[in-house]
Amino acid sequence: MAQTVCVLLDDATKLALSTIAGDRSRPLKHILRARIVLLSFERLSVQDVARQAGVSRPAVWRWQQRFAEEGVEGLLRDKTRPPGTPPHSTHTVAKVLALTCSEPPDEVTHWTGRAVAARTGISLRSVQRIWQEHRLQPHRVPTFKRFHDPAFAEKVEDVVGLYMQPPAHAVVLSIDEKSQIQALERTRPNRPLGLGHPAAQTHDDTRHGTTTLFAALDVLEGTVLGRCMQRHR
Repeated sequence: MAQTVCVLLDDATKLALSTIAGDRSRPLKHILRARIVLLSFERLSVQDVARQAGVSRPAVWRWQQRFAEEGVEGLLRDKTRPPGTPPHSTHTVAKVLALTCSEPPDEVTHWTGRAVAARTGISLRSVQRIWQEHRLQPHRVPTFKRFHDPAFAEKVEDVVGLYMQPPAHAVVLSIDEKSQIQALERTRPNRPLGLGHPAAQTHDDTRHGTTTLFAALDVLEGTVLGRCMQRHR
C-alpha cells in the first residue's frame, strides 16, 4: 500500500512555494522541491508525488522531512557533506612532484601516472590530479634551440620582413629539403573498401632505394611546389 504523508500549509507558505515553483529563473532543484511539497499538500500518495515530480520515493520523503523541520528555507539550502576522501598530505604531494621531475628508471623516457602511483602508494587519479594542479605534463617534451650568433635578431628581422613585405613584383619562396626518404611500394595493389570489410593492404613492400624531396612554399600564394629527385645535388 502506498504511503501518504500529510503536509499542512498556510496561505503564506503555499503562496511562497507556488512562487518558487513558477519562477523559471530559479535553479531547477528549487522548483522541483517546491513542487514535491505542493503535490504532497494535495493528499497524494508518495508514489503519485514521485511519479508526477519525476523523482524517486526516497527523494520525496527526504524533502517532505526537510520541509517539516526547516520550512521553505530548508528547501533552498543544500546540506554540506563531508569529503569522501581526505586530501593528500603535503609530504605525499611533494613526493609525487619530486619523483615526476626525477630521472625515470631503466630505459623509459618519462614517468607514467601508473608508475608514480605504484611508487608512492596512491591512486592513479590522485597522481593525475596533482599533476593537473601543478601543471605537470611529463609525457610532453617540446624542443628548443639556443643561438649564439650575436646578429641572430637582425637576421630574423630580415627574413621575416621579406616574408611580410616582399619587394614589388618579386616571388618569395621558402625552400627546404627532406633527404633519405625510402621509396616503398606495396607488393600487391590495395584492396578497396567494400560492404562488410575495410580497405586492406599488404604488410610487406618492395624497396626502390631512397629519394630526396625538394619543396618550395610560395609565401604570397600559399602554394607548395615539390619534386622528388634521385640525386642530391
